[in-house]
Amino acid sequence: MQTEPVSWYADRFDAIASNVGKVIQGKRAVIESVISCLLAEGHVLVEDVPGVGKTLLAKSLARSIEASFNRIQFTPDLLPSDVTGVSVWDRQRAEFVFKPGAIFANIVVGDEINRASPKTQSAMLEAMEERQVTVDGVTRPLDLPFLVLATQNPIEHEGTYPLPEAQLDRFMMLVVIGYPSRDKELEILDTHGIRSTFPDLAPVVAAEEVSRLIEVAREIHVAPSVKGYIVDLVEGTRRSPDLLLGASPRAALFLLRVARARAAADRRSYATPDDVKEVAASVLTHRMVLRPEALMRGATVGETLEAVIGQLRVPTVSKVAN
Repeated sequence: MQTEPVSWYADRFDAIASNVGKVIQGKRAVIESVISCLLAEGHVLVEDVPGVGKTLLAKSLARSIEASFNRIQFTPDLLPSDVTGVSVWDRQRAEFVFKPGAIFANIVVGDEINRASPKTQSAMLEAMEERQVTVDGVTRPLDLPFLVLATQNPIEHEGTYPLPEAQLDRFMMLVVIGYPSRDKELEILDTHGIRSTFPDLAPVVAAEEVSRLIEVAREIHVAPSVKGYIVDLVEGTRRSPDLLLGASPRAALFLLRVARARAAADRRSYATPDDVKEVAASVLTHRMVLRPEALMRGATVGETLEAVIGQLRVPTVSKVAN
């Protein structure tokens, strides 16, 4: 691949991240993770406490790329048709007319997704996996780019329905925003103390450019040795004695795609094992389930993943670039 598309990609990537950073301060790594997920054609699950900027992050990203945005507040009484849409009878036209649901947008925030019933949660599956919605036997494609950013509160469990493994596996990444540092929180008070800077945010990338960015990420070279490293990593999670459930083949595909997106952001036309290791925790940890005996020992999924990575043989530099 020529270096020009990669440089163009990296410039646009940095412009989007810097623009979002004007609103979401002190969380550059989180912003880059979400952008990487968008350009790798995945979806993000944000698990964090209220008030850290989850919805504002998604809105800022949508405005930065001049994309449409919808928010779905998941509640126990939310119906699948509220998400996907419904056909209603039009008396003037004497026919049923489809009214699109909130899922029909480029960036969709599913707020507190674990508060909805499993039936309503399942309404998201087809949209997330196949970028389409089927209602009354008619399949309608979703506009691209398409990113679902779902949130759940890890503290408040009353009235929640834990996400099933099948749905968790469809999220490319799990991101934790976390509280800002003291200095960054002081900056937030200075910047947002009177009014939010979000209304002043302007697009820095046209919506049609995002499709080209996705194409550039797809063309990043991944050597057979790096692909082998990815396969060895996911197989290592399946063989770990501490894990009841390891990473799926879909997880290996997601690792590959995000590694490509990260390599291009670093102005490289090829991915390395370091790209894989950089995103491994956010791509894999929400798919792994510890055995009860490991939990009783105080083991964590993160530590178990680090142990698996530590046992892997890393490909040499010559094998990575070829």
